[in-house]
Amino acid sequence: MYTEKWTHIIIGGETYMFFFFLEEDTSTASYTSPFDSIKQLDDEGNEYWYARDLQGILEYSEWRNFYKIIEKAKNACEASGHVVQSEFVDVNKLVDVGANLQRNIQDIVLSRYACYLIAMNGNPRKEVIALAQTYFAVKTHEQEQLELQKEDSLRLQIRQDIKEHNISLAEAANQAGIKEPRDYAIFQNEGYKGLYGGLGVKQIHARKGLKKSQKILDHMGSTELAANLFRATQTDEKLRREGIKGKPQANRVHHDVGAKVRQTIKELGGTMPEDLATPTKSIQQIKKEKQKKLSK
Repeated sequence: MYTEKWTHIIIGGETYMFFFFLEEDTSTASYTSPFDSIKQLDDEGNEYWYARDLQGILEYSEWRNFYKIIEKAKNACEASGHVVQSEFVDVNKLVDVGANLQRNIQDIVLSRYACYLIAMNGNPRKEVIALAQTYFAVKTHEQEQLELQKEDSLRLQIRQDIKEHNISLAEAANQAGIKEPRDYAIFQNEGYKGLYGGLGVKQIHARKGLKKSQKILDHMGSTELAANLFRATQTDEKLRREGIKGKPQANRVHHDVGAKVRQTIKELGGTMPEDLATPTKSIQQIKKEKQKKLSK
């Protein structure tokens, strides 16, 4: 848990807020951020905030003034490459206006990132703005760490799935007539060429900047691994289902399946596998980190 701390400095007669945060011992701390008090959770446990609630916490008395800050935040969101409609979702809700009457008002469902951008575009002389900037910066950092952990776990799982399915694929290739290790290497290379738009194992290896001893599958993110898993499973099934015989025929099947997976990615508007970022950590590094945590 983090506690927000702030102070102020005076430069040229102007007052500016300076903030920082400290990690506390949660066994004794009882601090609750005001932003936690207005936080909402959806059915899947994802956090979100209502703009009207945030308006009050950030001490904006009029919606029209606060909405100007929201518009600035939206512009910053778009400039950063995020989808504005995903971070700022327009909604309407009923509020009590007295005498058992209700009125329909505009509101906005805000993601954690949206709240952070609003805080960054707020009045920096307000202490509560400094508090908000710190709170949502910490929240964003925590979420990034959580997503990295999820990505690491997903990579490990898919990589293991590929390892298991490649055994089945090798059996199917053997039944099709691919017996020698050299022939199997050519067979695998054809699958990569289909999926990677003509790039073979050596070209992919070089593109990722890997050492000779490093395996390309150990340096793929979950999305790239998933595409290769689909390539392997579908090639395996097609070889068996159609009873493919002969090395040229098996190689053609693997290439065509890879190309079909690539075409599907393109039709869905996805990123081509060769253009996906190479993770900073290999599968081996993730395994070592997990083993280290378990041994503590």
